[in-house]
Amino acid sequence: MVNQSDIYHTPALLSESINGLNIQSGATIIDVTFGGGGHSKEILKRLGTKGRLFAFDQDEDAEKNIIGDKRFHFVRGNFCYLQNFMQYHNVDQIDGLLADLGVSSHHFDEADRGFSFRFDGKLDMRMNKRAGASAAELINTLSEEKLADIFYFYGEMKNARRIASILVESRKEKKIETIADFLTVIRPCINKMKEKKELAQVFQALRIEVNKELETLKSMLVQAAELLKPGGRLAVITYHSLEDRLVKNYFKTGNFEGKVEQDFFGNTNTILKALSNKVIAPSDEEIARNPRARSAKLRVAEKR
Repeated sequence: MVNQSDIYHTPALLSESINGLNIQSGATIIDVTFGGGGHSKEILKRLGTKGRLFAFDQDEDAEKNIIGDKRFHFVRGNFCYLQNFMQYHNVDQIDGLLADLGVSSHHFDEADRGFSFRFDGKLDMRMNKRAGASAAELINTLSEEKLADIFYFYGEMKNARRIASILVESRKEKKIETIADFLTVIRPCINKMKEKKELAQVFQALRIEVNKELETLKSMLVQAAELLKPGGRLAVITYHSLEDRLVKNYFKTGNFEGKVEQDFFGNTNTILKALSNKVIAPSDEEIARNPRARSAKLRVAEKR
């Protein structure tokens, strides 16, 4: 029998991210991307008997992986509400927070979740199936200009306007409801020599918009910095340049535009201090074991 947690992705940069948190016995740690529980299980090994771990996940499938440990507290919610949930649990400060922003293989492999172009199924893409608009709803209702912006800014598609135009024209005749419907419409816009890459970019763009991924990431980073104790650690694993740029800028400058703001004495006004100017990437050995880790990047910062 396959364990539920085994169908989630093997955590990338597992030891590097856990080591980066510098967990001490009795610490209060948050794992904002629980998923299959891989990171949480490692965190629990280091907490000691009086430590606490709060694990967030908005996906109801992740609830099947809840860990039976009195130190473990599962939070059914989006990490953009981080401070609200911590206030509910009477937590004012934390020692560390981990975020692994990758989409699990579990999501990609389940056809009706709509995350992958490898299957046919509902064009959904919601991390939380109980809330928000699906990808199909957005495709059928957003303006041509808004759709073009999504594919250009989130998918970095040079022909974003053409894709948006053909979608808007096609939906006049028939609603686009499934992955097959969507692929049939956009395939004339896709370079056959780069089909997998470009389809991945288009699907990434839709997923980011459906789940408001960049907005929630920014909100979480600001709240995490406020919750951390001085000397507390924040470890974030990203998988594409849009996320990594936001994390890098926030760690370095305290804002998401990367603008260096200094006080009268020339000191940079930042809450966090990046522990390394270089991003931490997986080793060749890890990539050989887990090809999905190839695009993973880890950044760790400490509260000043």
